[in-house]
Amino acid sequence: MQFQYQNSFEVKDSIHKSKIAILPIGAVEAHGPHLPLGTDNLLAERLSEKLAERVNAFVLPTLPYGQVWSLRNFPGSINISNDSLMNFLVDIGESLYKQGFTTFAMVNGHLGNGPALKDAARVLFENCPEMRVFYFFYPGMNKAAAEVRETKSSHNTYFHACEIETSYMLYLAPEHVDMDKAITDIPDIPIHADVTPTPWEEFTQTAVLGDAKLATEEKGKYIIDIAIENMAKLINSKY
Repeated sequence: MQFQYQNSFEVKDSIHKSKIAILPIGAVEAHGPHLPLGTDNLLAERLSEKLAERVNAFVLPTLPYGQVWSLRNFPGSINISNDSLMNFLVDIGESLYKQGFTTFAMVNGHLGNGPALKDAARVLFENCPEMRVFYFFYPGMNKAAAEVRETKSSHNTYFHACEIETSYMLYLAPEHVDMDKAITDIPDIPIHADVTPTPWEEFTQTAVLGDAKLATEEKGKYIIDIAIENMAKLINSKY
């Protein structure tokens, strides 16, 4: 259910029937020559729609900007601060709480947003004690990706415009992928990138971290379906 298409005369009754709100959160940043700047928005939005069908939830309008400090100097990237993102999310969560929602699930399409989502969830934990708050980023994907990838990951955490993320797009938003422009770029990411601020232009000129040519819809579906199953189980759990 798309929250923005409800009207104010009927939405109160709709919330009473489904008290779960899902917020897709993405970013605008470089994703190589074969994927659009809004890749993370598309992934978060379409993943949220699939999840909403599983748990009978509302999908909120996508939050389309994120913290992209590492790629902020690449053409097309738009960066906002962690503080701005966190405060925005807290405001949204508190509004949902006042409207009667009891579950707020943030579905993140961009790794860089992680710290802000976690901090926002902690604030909401204190301010909205009767609302469960989740911050999801493809839960279970590491094991699933290892089972289908054909090339070694260029980093133990990062994946970007590569075999894996391009596969996500081929499954969730294939009309926005140009595989004729897909490239292989497996950079040597220095160890200091894990312990000190390191703009990505120090080790890549393309923003691709792997072999995008190896991406397939089947790989994307395999990983995404596992992530959806894990998210649905967590939302439906009664812990």
